[in-house]
Amino acid sequence: MFVGGSSVFRLAVFGRRFWREIAFHWALLLKSCGEAGSHCKARWFFLSRSASVFQSEILASAASKKYWDLSNYKPDQIKHSKSLLDKNSNNEVACKKCKKTEIRKTCRRLLTPRMEGTSSKAESTLQKSSLDVYTESNKRQHKSTSDTVILSVDTESSQDLDSDEDTTPGLSAARLREMIKKRQPPESKRKKPKKRENGTGCRRSMRLLKVDPSGVSLPATPTQPTLIADENPLLPPGPLEMTPENRDDDSELFKRFLQTWANVSKTSSKNTEKELANIKSYKANLSGMVINEDTVHKVTKGAIFSVALHPSEIRTLVAAGAKSGQVGLWDLTHQSKEGGVYVFQPHSQPVSCLYFSPANPAHILSLSYDGTLRCGDFSRAIFEEVYRDERSSFSSFDFLGEDASTLIVGHWNGNISLVDRRTSGTSYEKLINSSLSKIRTVHVHPVHRQYFITAGLRDIHIYDTRHLNPRRSQPLISLTEHTKSIASAYFSPLTGNRVVTTCADCKLRIFDSSCISSEIPLLTTIRHNTITGRWLTRFQAVWDPKQEDCVIVGSMAHPRRVEIFHETGKQVHSFFGGECLVSVCSINTMHPTRYILAGGNSSGKIHVFMN
Repeated sequence: MFVGGSSVFRLAVFGRRFWREIAFHWALLLKSCGEAGSHCKARWFFLSRSASVFQSEILASAASKKYWDLSNYKPDQIKHSKSLLDKNSNNEVACKKCKKTEIRKTCRRLLTPRMEGTSSKAESTLQKSSLDVYTESNKRQHKSTSDTVILSVDTESSQDLDSDEDTTPGLSAARLREMIKKRQPPESKRKKPKKRENGTGCRRSMRLLKVDPSGVSLPATPTQPTLIADENPLLPPGPLEMTPENRDDDSELFKRFLQTWANVSKTSSKNTEKELANIKSYKANLSGMVINEDTVHKVTKGAIFSVALHPSEIRTLVAAGAKSGQVGLWDLTHQSKEGGVYVFQPHSQPVSCLYFSPANPAHILSLSYDGTLRCGDFSRAIFEEVYRDERSSFSSFDFLGEDASTLIVGHWNGNISLVDRRTSGTSYEKLINSSLSKIRTVHVHPVHRQYFITAGLRDIHIYDTRHLNPRRSQPLISLTEHTKSIASAYFSPLTGNRVVTTCADCKLRIFDSSCISSEIPLLTTIRHNTITGRWLTRFQAVWDPKQEDCVIVGSMAHPRRVEIFHETGKQVHSFFGGECLVSVCSINTMHPTRYILAGGNSSGKIHVFMN
């Protein structure tokens, strides 16, 4: 591209190819600054200074009306004679005011976006290194006096640009900086439509506006208050008839069923003089217990919270208390499973405790969260109400006397009630405020029946019924070894010399309670997974009535099983059921004299292992 004449200044400043090459070289240097660091930035500064000298040189030559070939011009061709600059100095000064505005715009358009992102510290380092490089370059390349003149001219031009910045016509420097900055487009906000006062609105249904077709408004309908029904309403007080929910109560089969439960013989489950069986023979008897499809059946509608085995030696009768308040009875000796199951509804909330009466096996006592304790009498086909307290919720109970005439009841709020069945009415005889905030289980010592043990949230307390204070009773012994929530605590069934506890810290603990004094030592800690989660009933380790040195507990392991541990911590036996046992049996119990194990899961099924 050849330029000359009066158009030299315009093309020298706005020539596309020339400034494109300059911008290309600067872009390459700026891109490599990330790798070379401050040295590369110093080179870029030197090149920018050389480019400004190069511009001054072009303008000086243009003022002398000299023709240049810019296509063959190279950026390193900066050296020229002093005479050439002296000859053209007058012309350069004449056009200095015209070219300074264009140079300033072009340089700031290229330099400002790159330089604004750097910090003040980086700028000071960059200027220092750039001046050092520039000084060294001047020593090496600009040794002649003509070079000094060129630099002086460039300095004068830059000073003139700075001095005349305010008087330059066009846009100001602040305005250029604002135009250079990258601005994000403002978020578009949806304009709300203006409401038309006189315009016609959308059509609405006259029925929704409560207006009849003639335009007359209808009278307001009176709103009736909505009654929120209780999910678990309390059943009426007094005795309830045994009316099965799963079949007709007038059937002859149900009458024979009740007669069977009323006439079953009872064999005592307590024989303290009998010695414990050898552990080898005990294991052999456990190995002979099996499960099949005929010994698995759904008895209740909800999760099972309690299980009891009738002490009969002839028939196998199982009772289960459910979360829904149902009590299911299952006679396994019946030919068909459907014909041997009867379900009743004596409670409205979970049945947490269920026992057959030790004095009369035709009675079954059930306790529920709804604050009621009932006795099912099969001979009269009714559920008699023994104790009722609608202001409290019951958690567990046990028999204080061997004749089952007196009971001790634990409340969820930490209270303890003493109930005598021989008196009239359904109230307590004595109400004691214990030192526990909550009570989960209550169990009476089998030999020294004045002692009973309670399981609270974190502590185990042993009380003496002879020293109970209605206001605040202090325990004889406190077991504080547990670190998490406790599920249960039971004495051993024959002698009461051992206590087994189930805790949420995945441990079963066995204590020596042979001498109830100020302290009860810890004998064994058994590591066992007791984390059942939200939808499964919590595990409760119980003793085998026939072998009081062995405890029975459910398991979360796969395949599903029920495990038996010795008091020393060794595993005695595991009951596997294959396809017949595919769920977790949280609540388990053993027959007092026979080798029969019944376990209940959280769906209402009963699994029975027997010889």
